Amino acid sequence: MSPTQRESASASYVRGNFSEPLLDRTIGAYFDQATDRWADGEALVSCHQSIRWRYCDLREGADAFALGLLALGLEPGERIAVWSPNCAEWAVAQYGAAKAGLILVGINPAYRAAELEYALNKVEAAAIVLPATTSRRNFWPMLRELAPQVELPGQQEATTVPSLRIAIGIGEATEPGLTSFARLIAKGAREDSARLGYIAARQRHGDPALIQFTSGTTGPPKAATLSHFNVINAASFGAERLGITSSDRICIPVPLFHSFGMIGGNLLALGRGATAIYPGAAFDPGATLAAVVAERCTVVYGVPAMFGAEMNHPSFTEYDLQTLRTGIIAGAPCPAHLMQRIMRDMHIPELVTAFGMSETSAAGLATARDDPLERRTRTVGRVTAHTEIKVIDDQGVVVPRGTVGELCTRGFAVMSGYWNDPEATAEAIDGAGWMHTGDLVALDDAGYGTVFGRSSDVVNRGGEKILPGEIESFLLGHPAVEAVQVFGIPDEKRGEELCAWIKLKPGQEATPEQIRSFCRGKIANFKIPRHIRFVDAFPMTVTGKVQKYMIKAEMRAKPDQFADRA
Repeated sequence: MSPTQRESASASYVRGNFSEPLLDRTIGAYFDQATDRWADGEALVSCHQSIRWRYCDLREGADAFALGLLALGLEPGERIAVWSPNCAEWAVAQYGAAKAGLILVGINPAYRAAELEYALNKVEAAAIVLPATTSRRNFWPMLRELAPQVELPGQQEATTVPSLRIAIGIGEATEPGLTSFARLIAKGAREDSARLGYIAARQRHGDPALIQFTSGTTGPPKAATLSHFNVINAASFGAERLGITSSDRICIPVPLFHSFGMIGGNLLALGRGATAIYPGAAFDPGATLAAVVAERCTVVYGVPAMFGAEMNHPSFTEYDLQTLRTGIIAGAPCPAHLMQRIMRDMHIPELVTAFGMSETSAAGLATARDDPLERRTRTVGRVTAHTEIKVIDDQGVVVPRGTVGELCTRGFAVMSGYWNDPEATAEAIDGAGWMHTGDLVALDDAGYGTVFGRSSDVVNRGGEKILPGEIESFLLGHPAVEAVQVFGIPDEKRGEELCAWIKLKPGQEATPEQIRSFCRGKIANFKIPRHIRFVDAFPMTVTGKVQKYMIKAEMRAKPDQFADRA
């Protein structure tokens, strides 16, 4: 350990608990162990599909799906994408792909043709699972246009996704070239199951298991490659932090294509024999509340916007949520007042905050169920077990406690790299194994972290470096402000000027000058936003993260329309 990495009360370096052993199994072995142990326990409830499966049912479906994939000619190591809203088939595909030795690629169901083309080509996907029919989106026509060869194998028409050769449809798949999910399982059930044992014997826990595309909040998404070892241990430590047992029932309204749902939801529940409950194909606040009540959920997940929508639902007070005890709020910073309201009004006394990224298997920092209220509402917690974190300055030197710098992390959860992108990998992970997250964080004396945004979001106003997260936290103290995003836009005189997009609380009113008056005398003048715009909503990813780069682009495209100058 170098002098700049030494753990001390004054340096922003913390080493998690390394006493507990790490799990060295593959997802397939982990799955078999769980489904053997809790065979008759309830594994999965998909409310919108009226599906209720025991662990033995899930095992039967996943094994048959794996054998069906192999019968189609897929080989271990190839990539299979799942481009679908939440459904029971998602879990079957997740575990079946792992048992077949394939690498699962979660793709955002909101992707349109250009985004889908980019993702499939990035990982050279050989197969894709998608809805055969849907009331909202035409998945199959979009795919067929990109890859006509899946409909007419062997045809000579040019294709933009040359690697793709197999499409599997969830639901009633009757289109030429679209293999029915149910028929594939039926086919797999007739195959020789010994093939799965053959593959399992050759798998290693360090092999790639999942490719998780980053959220794309700052630009094109990258393909983070995670191993069996990465994700199983991340899920296991998450379950330990929440105190999950086989009696728990976990409501998962977050998308399964994202690590929050795929790792923190499915895999976490699997490892403890808990029940995973999908309230709907996509997030709906009423459906989530109804699922918690009907299924007597003890755990619920969400990003701040989801919890806010649930509590603002017109029938919220009619739902009895007394069965809840814990949950995870992650994906975006949560204002302290919202955290307190969730814990109180939704009856989640043990709610925890988690802070991670796709590149670290969604693991990183998290609060504990028994942390003081102040810690759980105003920080993102402490380091995960078997993990090191440090906060560094622009020169790579560890900063003192309480000083803002870039968060770096090292340990079991760090990805092996970005798929087929050694240059981007080298930029993110240094020679000593430290993942440079790009997140601006300060650690207090007890090792709890506070997030101040992304390093790429720092505003340079005439030489003054301004942290948007600091201004956002301050403005949330205004009684009329519900949410705020602060960023910089180009300015001829100072290089950049500070801009704030503000969402007011229902029934509240404010003017730009009133916001500035609230700031004067409390923060430095150069930190007071020069441009203020009131908005009803922010552009968001499907996982609940604000797309700040889209806000910046809109302001730069129409500065005169949106600028409110002091």
